[in-house]
Amino acid sequence: MLTRLSLRLRVLLIFAGLAAAILAALAVALWVAGAGLAGRGVPVQAMLDALVQAALIAGFGALGMVVWIWFLFDRNVARPIELLAGGLRTGQAPEIEEARYLADLGPAARDAAEARARSAEALADAIAEHAADLQREKATLESILADIGAGAVMTDPAGRVMFYNASAAHLLPGIALDRPIERHLPGGALEAGAARLAAGAAATDLICLSSAGQRLWGRMRRIDGGTLLILNDRPPQRPAPRDLLETLRRHAATLVPMLGALEGPIPPALAQAIRAEGQGLANALRALTEAMSGDAPRGGAGLNELAAGLDPAPDLPPRLMLMADAAGVNGLLRHLDRRLREQGATPRLAAEVEAEAEASEARLLLLWTGAPLPMDRLESWLAEPPDPAQPELTGHEILAAHATGIWTEARDGQARLVLPLPIASHRPDRAGLTYDFALARRGAASSRLADLTCVVFDTETTGLDPATDRIVQIAGLRIARGRLTGERFDTLVNPGRPIPPASTAVHGITDAMVADAPDMVTALTAFRHFTEDAVLVAHNAPFDMGFLRRAAPETGAHFDNQVLDTILLSAMLWGQSAPHSLDALTERLGIVIPPEERHTAMGDTRATAEAYLRLIAALEAKGLERFEDIMAEARRHRRLIDDANRPAGDAASGSGPSAG
Repeated sequence: MLTRLSLRLRVLLIFAGLAAAILAALAVALWVAGAGLAGRGVPVQAMLDALVQAALIAGFGALGMVVWIWFLFDRNVARPIELLAGGLRTGQAPEIEEARYLADLGPAARDAAEARARSAEALADAIAEHAADLQREKATLESILADIGAGAVMTDPAGRVMFYNASAAHLLPGIALDRPIERHLPGGALEAGAARLAAGAAATDLICLSSAGQRLWGRMRRIDGGTLLILNDRPPQRPAPRDLLETLRRHAATLVPMLGALEGPIPPALAQAIRAEGQGLANALRALTEAMSGDAPRGGAGLNELAAGLDPAPDLPPRLMLMADAAGVNGLLRHLDRRLREQGATPRLAAEVEAEAEASEARLLLLWTGAPLPMDRLESWLAEPPDPAQPELTGHEILAAHATGIWTEARDGQARLVLPLPIASHRPDRAGLTYDFALARRGAASSRLADLTCVVFDTETTGLDPATDRIVQIAGLRIARGRLTGERFDTLVNPGRPIPPASTAVHGITDAMVADAPDMVTALTAFRHFTEDAVLVAHNAPFDMGFLRRAAPETGAHFDNQVLDTILLSAMLWGQSAPHSLDALTERLGIVIPPEERHTAMGDTRATAEAYLRLIAALEAKGLERFEDIMAEARRHRRLIDDANRPAGDAASGSGPSAG
């Protein structure tokens, strides 16, 4: 039983026992002395006065001496040993001033930690060369799979997601590792497909509805006990272009006689008819191109790809994504750039984007100083193939495939060519692939810390009181099987009230920054979906959970997740007397928080996530391997911080804008 107690508490009990033994010995000595004095005829009252006086002097003196020695031992021996033990378990043995009384133990602990670090570094160097080739092959495979136009999802035998690419994230919003695929593809389509595979089919076609009601087509295949789904939002068959060809012939047949009537001034009615037929011809040609080419320019291309080989303007936004075939558009722009330079111009590539937040189109510009380009010369250049190796692919063909055009104009003293292209509506911020194939080997009900699916999160608020203040920013990072998955959540929140200047001074969030941000209902509903089925991890969790739970009646988003607090985890390793702020914890673990990211929701979340991942191994070394072990151990630290797993009494001492 005593082994469950901390070292400092055990030392306290030892000194308490020593004090009790000394007092008992004094009591026996006084009793013997009293009996001897009584045998010599000393009056009882005088004897008692002398014995009581002696007992008080000896008792308080001995007790004071024991307490003083215990205090010195606790301060200079027990507490430094506890801190050194926590440091050794986490691979860090910091300089401890009090450890000077531990003789060689402090330097030995630092030497052991440094030796372990050197061994780990040597081991990493030894396998780095072998891992480099494997990493290159892995990166190549990831690049190939990420660019597959169809959505790819792989599940384990229990039907939980262990791999998906960017297209799948687009088709199935909210998809996440270790989450049941049935949550995104409800109904019996998956069960029926599984039955066909069980009957002996190697693969089977699949038609299903997503949870958002979108119809999807694809293939389902059994792989290693689980399934591989290849999904698309359009059927594999394309309609035959016969009807489109007939429409094209009809518009052309109508337009040709009109062209023959162009002698003299054009009557307004005839001009209108020509425009209508020309527009019909263009629309039919565009539909025909899409049907026969398979929507070639449907993918996204970065502006940096389109600008390759050109002289970019200083303010060119390289991260802008456009719906374009990079090879075709870049080849056309380089062809026009080359022709302009042959005419003595020095064009630069620029871009204009609509000012609206939901801009749908960008204009690529070739700018130069001088006279504008005549339209007939531009038409002659567009009739040429940008790539001589593909003489059939002219500039006109490239523009037609993208359903756009290009024209010449002069503005602000500069000549320019203007090429409009649609902005890609969806481009994931995270990597194209998200996967953890080891999820399939994990026990279905494992509660090991290393097996838990967690969301580490942090909030920034208008103040410190969950009962009256509001959230202004919330961020989260998802962890599966002891590693960050790359799935993240980060949003400002409109609190519906002014942000106090004192809070803005801490986290830097102003009223203007949250004016167009989602309100509390929208933000917390989305965050609830992101955290579903996950254990929540936070630094000073009662504070952050207090804000989430206080908002539940307003938002309808109830956070009943299990919760882990890195303050408690830190206390389990270094004892309650050590500082447990986020800055102190990250400093002990060697984690650096960039100053500009401190007191931002994502910056503090990232630091907390790194600290949590490093604490897992140290806790396991101490015998705290499972979630249940952590909860049992946490009861010993309730005077340090409240239990964030209890719905009542969420608000604990903490710091909102100045958390950690």
